[in-house]
Amino acid sequence: MERAQEHVSTGGPDQPARRPGETGTALELLVHGVGGTTPQEMLNDPRTVRITGDNIAAVFRRADDVDAETSPDSHRRDGPVPEAYVWCNLTSGNGTRALWLLLLPFMVVNLAHWMRPTARGRRRTVRLYGLLVRLAGLTLTVLLVAAACEVALDLAAWQCAGTPACADRHSWLGFLSPAVSDGGWWSSPGRRLALAAFVPTALTALLWYLSKRTWSDYESQQPIDRAPEPDEYGSPTALGRPGFWYGRRLVARLRAAHTAAGLITVAAAVASAAARRDREPGGPALLNILGLLLEAALAACAVAVVWVVCRRGRSERRLDRELDERLVRRLPLAALVLLGLALLYAGWERPGWESAGRLPGDMTFGGIALVQGLLVIVLAVVAHTLHRTDPDRRAVLRGLGGPAVAMLACALGGVMSGGVSQRVSDWLDGTGTSIDGPPVLLTWQASVIPPLLVVLLVLFGWLGRRAWQLARAEREAVARDYPDEAQDRARTRRIAYTRAMAALTDRGPRIVAVTSGVTLLLGAGALVGALTTDETPGEAAQGTYPVVHGAAETAQALGSWLIGLGFILFVTWGRRAYKDAAARRTIGILWDVGTFWPRAAHPFAPPCYAERAVPDLTWRMATWTRTTGGRLVISGHSQGSVLAAAAAWQLAPSARKRVALLTYGSPLERLYGRWFPAHFGPAALSSLHREVDCWRNLYRLTDPIGGPMRLPGDGGHHVDHGPLKDPLAYGRTDPLPLPAPILGHSDYQADPAFAEERRKLLARLRPGLPAPRHPGEPPCPGPEEDPQSNSGRSSA
Repeated sequence: MERAQEHVSTGGPDQPARRPGETGTALELLVHGVGGTTPQEMLNDPRTVRITGDNIAAVFRRADDVDAETSPDSHRRDGPVPEAYVWCNLTSGNGTRALWLLLLPFMVVNLAHWMRPTARGRRRTVRLYGLLVRLAGLTLTVLLVAAACEVALDLAAWQCAGTPACADRHSWLGFLSPAVSDGGWWSSPGRRLALAAFVPTALTALLWYLSKRTWSDYESQQPIDRAPEPDEYGSPTALGRPGFWYGRRLVARLRAAHTAAGLITVAAAVASAAARRDREPGGPALLNILGLLLEAALAACAVAVVWVVCRRGRSERRLDRELDERLVRRLPLAALVLLGLALLYAGWERPGWESAGRLPGDMTFGGIALVQGLLVIVLAVVAHTLHRTDPDRRAVLRGLGGPAVAMLACALGGVMSGGVSQRVSDWLDGTGTSIDGPPVLLTWQASVIPPLLVVLLVLFGWLGRRAWQLARAEREAVARDYPDEAQDRARTRRIAYTRAMAALTDRGPRIVAVTSGVTLLLGAGALVGALTTDETPGEAAQGTYPVVHGAAETAQALGSWLIGLGFILFVTWGRRAYKDAAARRTIGILWDVGTFWPRAAHPFAPPCYAERAVPDLTWRMATWTRTTGGRLVISGHSQGSVLAAAAAWQLAPSARKRVALLTYGSPLERLYGRWFPAHFGPAALSSLHREVDCWRNLYRLTDPIGGPMRLPGDGGHHVDHGPLKDPLAYGRTDPLPLPAPILGHSDYQADPAFAEERRKLLARLRPGLPAPRHPGEPPCPGPEEDPQSNSGRSSA
């Protein structure tokens, strides 16, 4: 791939402008969608040149267009200069992206932060919503580290190494076993725990490193720093605020707090076992006092962690370059010192101390589950209160999308932690009789997975029936859309089925609602069962009806196997993604959607690629409009349209008026507007329509992701092109002698409507200042000008 230095001015927006002749050259800035692509495919040319950017994200041109705006023949161009912004390496670059699968619960809970309903005049309630999500994120960190402690400290070092039968089967644990090593130095229970603490400590350090590394690569990119213009205030969305895409201060604070929380969890797991031994009758008085002081210090540090998480949210109204350096350094350092003291305290010689039973972990996992359930319930109350202040009929679950997703994040974290514990326990204890195994609560949580899967199967059956009904209804619509064609029953069914499957996207909120609600109820039942019986489901059901006992035994065994299967698939998928670029790109689609938002609730979530991509696009648009007079169309497909809208909001209003927006296959309203109403709701999209020079949106009924904008009033009339025909031809025609494929979400540029809409947008734009809109003049070409508006139906 060819490279070149940038041939156009890319100076800051406040630097003296260099206008290359005001030739009127137009620019089309193409932004691809999920999954990524190559600049050659985007520009339809094998010879491309990188004009600005790096190996992670860059802007490319055709080799023949490098000097298009300064060339003497630029006025003879028939179309705009195409540029391609390629950002796919932000989410699916090298093999380390496969490690992000471990961070999936953190990403999901971070999404819940941005799903709050629209609210006006409820700043305290909005802050409370963000605080509750941040606390839920903190519990997920503690849960993950506690699961690592359960595996390393309890199952391996405490139970297996302390049981001769288990230690004999695993020779690598021999030096920790009092029987195998004949009372060796490491065989003391406290020293075993201190050595095993290296595993959860290393996990915490890995999470810190990943967050720190990605923080320097992504969040360190500064947006344009400019003085706000008078007409910027009162915007219905926060996406245009100067500091929205620069959250490094909050990420640094949360990273310090979560790192300290992980280290404190390890220290508490090690110290609590030794302190319990010292409190027994006849225990050493001095060590008992030291244990009490250490536990008090750990509690104080835990309170400091919670205070840091609660103290500050995001600062978006200004570009905040400050860092709380003392806090960021001292809090993890204090937790590390306490961990070192805990290891020394546990490793002290205690004659006669033997390991038996389980470490006191049931209370830990039970407490985490209880706190998470209460946080989700309170979050739902707060979200409902916000929704009532400014109801949005299109918002999913009537504003409860955030609490539902937060519940799924907690459930996902519980399944992952319980799955690892169950698998390691089965691996260590092949007979199932030598060690007690993981805490009872984890077994109960595994046992509720089969009932949850039954509910999901019923839901998918309902979706299948609904798709069949929609497909039958769409057959008549397909016949109306192709009235002059001889009908082919198989062809009609295929088109109708594709439309029906695409329409199922709008039923997604119901799936999330039912899954989240059932998960909350089953999780509460598992918690109550574990705390009241202190036995596994099979043991607790003994003496009851045979049907009940059989169901409990089946659920317990099946749940354990399902968790094991899921864990194996999870590891296999990650391993394949690490080695296979194609598989890594598939996983990258998940990150394209899930990591668009800044890390506001969890610092260990995968990094926000938009904190790099949005400033890139904003700088490119700002410098172009400043140096050339401003003929620019930003053309975004799928997730690229979301980046394009976010970048347009970051422009100054004067520059925003020089930009036209062309979106196709866009989830702006269908997904983002419904799931994130506070930022992409009707008011926000309507303001974007008013503030850019023109906006046109293309979609298909066969597209499961893109859809119309549905702006209120005349906004939707002027923004949305009628649904494009897909396929372009029903049968064989002279222009298309072979059967036309059903394109769905791809290849929008192959439709003639795309070139026509782009031509109309460019015709409106002129070099220099944009022409004022006269009273009664539509802001964009209306649908009466659309040559291919085949029907007025909107997406189902």
